[in-house]
Amino acid sequence: MPGRRALIASAALPLLLAVAGCRSSDAFAGPDPLAGRPPLGHDVLTLQAVIAAEKNLITLYRTAIGADQGAATRLRTLKSLLNQHEQHLAQLKTMLVIPSGMSPSPAHPAASTPAGASASASGSATASPRPARVSTARLRAAERASAASLVRQLGAVPPALAQLFASIAASDASHVTALGG
Repeated sequence: MPGRRALIASAALPLLLAVAGCRSSDAFAGPDPLAGRPPLGHDVLTLQAVIAAEKNLITLYRTAIGADQGAATRLRTLKSLLNQHEQHLAQLKTMLVIPSGMSPSPAHPAASTPAGASASASGSATASPRPARVSTARLRAAERASAASLVRQLGAVPPALAQLFASIAASDASHVTALGG
């Protein structure tokens, strides 16, 4: 019965600490095991915000492609850029680790929608039978805003995230050129 005795002792420890007027953090180094899960860290919240922004860009491109009746060259360019954003999203998602039992946070304030992307761009397809046309100028503005936002965050994230953000920012800046800007 030594296993049962250890189980009873470990279950009694929080009660003994409470009776003695101690917090569990007084008895242990590190986070308080009785305080529940700690909140998500800044880098996780920032990464979630960047993922949300990347999803908004993807929605803009899909809307532009779905409504585009223009030249085949523009359509090929848009599809190529969409593909790159989908790759960015996949890379970002591989960096996101949410501890088990925790739910992802709502969008972080840093997840501001890129300039030119609106709530209607991320709305459901049922809002109108035919998606609105997304102009090249709007896509360029969204790409510029995305690149600038990523660069602003480089100093506040761990090196691995900073490297990925810088790479995506450079890609977004090249998209501005590809879109004729």
